[in-house]
Amino acid sequence: MSTVLRVSNLTKTFRSGSRDLTVLDDVSFEVEDGSTCAIVGPSGSGKTTLLGLCAGLDAPTSGTVELCGTDLTPLDEDERAAVRNQYVGFVFQTFRLLPTLTALENVMVPAELQGRSGARDRAATLLDRVGLGDRLDHYPAQLSGGERQRVAMARAFINEPRILFADEPTGNLDVETAETIEDLLFSLNETAGTTLVLVTHNLELAERTGRVLRLRQGRVELDEMRTAA
Repeated sequence: MSTVLRVSNLTKTFRSGSRDLTVLDDVSFEVEDGSTCAIVGPSGSGKTTLLGLCAGLDAPTSGTVELCGTDLTPLDEDERAAVRNQYVGFVFQTFRLLPTLTALENVMVPAELQGRSGARDRAATLLDRVGLGDRLDHYPAQLSGGERQRVAMARAFINEPRILFADEPTGNLDVETAETIEDLLFSLNETAGTTLVLVTHNLELAERTGRVLRLRQGRVELDEMRTAA
């Protein structure tokens, strides 16, 4: 099995007033192709910062991130964006849908950025897969939180990404809706054979993955391989 994500001695420091604040401190790990991994830990432990660095949304203070065979370290923001567009899907806690586009149009955006043909049909198929086949022409404001997250998941998978990063994907949802979204996420991921890396406070969600990384004060406190449920 090949390595899709390799993190080596990753450190991220921010300037806070007159002092430096180290959010991540010498973090190293690898994620294998097709695997599932949860990043957990208390608030302020560096989870979301780590996810952003892994996805090339930000650059580390030191250390390296190799994503799908590409070292992100020497790349500028535009070059990192090109790598993300080719290999990465995202699901965020806050959905991040474009309010002026319909559900169908929101899902189509990544495929259109890549110039893929058949984007409309694939978007419609994915929306039907997540139970929104009758909501194609609805705008985000006309959808519930759970429905918006379903649109976001369909959008994440439209380019058949090699790796999917999910940041608190059920954090804004009630318990029942969250369980439905979790089931859809793992079902879509299994069908696509995508590598899944997610940040969550929900330990039950984390236990559904094949590996749990626990952060504390910016360092890896626990790296547990497990049999996913």
